[in-house]
Amino acid sequence: MPKTANWNYPTSVRFGAGRIAELPELCRALGILRPLLVTDRGLAEAPMTRQVLAALRDAKLGVALFSDLKPNPVEANLQAGLAAYRAGQHDGVIAFGGGSGLDMGKLIAFMSGQTRPVWDFEDIGDCWTRADPAGIAPVIAVPTTAGTGSEVGRAGVLTDERSHTKRIIFHPQMMPKAVISDPQLTVGMPAKITAGTGMDAFAHCLEAYCAPGFHPLADGIAVEGMRLVAGALERAVKTPDDLDARADMLAAAAMGATAFQKGLGGMHALSHPVGALYDTHHGMTNAVFMPYVLQFNRPAIEERIARLAAYLGLGKPGFAGFLDFVLELREAIGVPHSLADLGVDDSQAELIARLAVSDPSAGGNPLPLDEQATRAIFEAAYVGRL
Repeated sequence: MPKTANWNYPTSVRFGAGRIAELPELCRALGILRPLLVTDRGLAEAPMTRQVLAALRDAKLGVALFSDLKPNPVEANLQAGLAAYRAGQHDGVIAFGGGSGLDMGKLIAFMSGQTRPVWDFEDIGDCWTRADPAGIAPVIAVPTTAGTGSEVGRAGVLTDERSHTKRIIFHPQMMPKAVISDPQLTVGMPAKITAGTGMDAFAHCLEAYCAPGFHPLADGIAVEGMRLVAGALERAVKTPDDLDARADMLAAAAMGATAFQKGLGGMHALSHPVGALYDTHHGMTNAVFMPYVLQFNRPAIEERIARLAAYLGLGKPGFAGFLDFVLELREAIGVPHSLADLGVDDSQAELIARLAVSDPSAGGNPLPLDEQATRAIFEAAYVGRL
């Protein structure tokens, strides 16, 4: 059966191969006649991007392209995007690409009608209430990677170069009005990016599932998302044109981002400062930290992980079986075993440990994270010691 469907959870999603052809009609349906297509530099000249732009122009839509983004976007990229949006008198955004393109597209749309600085809307307490809802432009999200799930998220990540931290900007209306999830758009991803983004989706599901608190809806979504990744990620990496595997990974990415409203944890708390300081790929950094954070959290999650291992049908049961599965999956798709193998040194270990404790993700970890704990996890991940 073809994996094609229309979903209205958590927003309107048109899912299936070839559905990118519906983008011009969707723009008109949402009243977007002059869209700004926001993507990263690497995708700006890609054939699929050129085809999308041509289709929008053929439909007589006043589209323009903005792609001045770093892999981990900074405020200067946002300001450049806002200047392009206002200069072109655009009335909506098409957020196109991986996490950086999707987040930046949402941030440009969000900030297009605000008068306060972007940092005033950081996801702390009720800071989001400072925003003028009437100043938020509509967004159509089109993911081309299967990882962040930002297409179904109500926030965007922006690196603060002053403090070397990744900060989350949040507003309920940052949720895209509609999503086109077309697995054909992910076929061209290099194996390394497929692996890193796929492990990001897995980390979202895993940390949401392990986060404390009662949220059975998120838990159920997270568990099924991990089952999809377990069956599809290695296939997607090694057989890039396997559309069935690509579809499962694209669905799992959206599921991870839906589930992690319950919380994240130490993997993200540590990978955020490492990414900000060393410009590493976010998903691959999560993948490196994954077994070391699991081992640290084992006293609090062993029973829960045993249930997960049973659901996934792993050959070896319990926590040990799940940890072996994670290690085997990482090896099969080329994830470095240690931070040193990733190209990260230990010269800023103390700073990373301190920043990790203050990261918003830290609060969702199953065990409390203080600087001693984050330093211990960092050191284990740096040398590859389990």
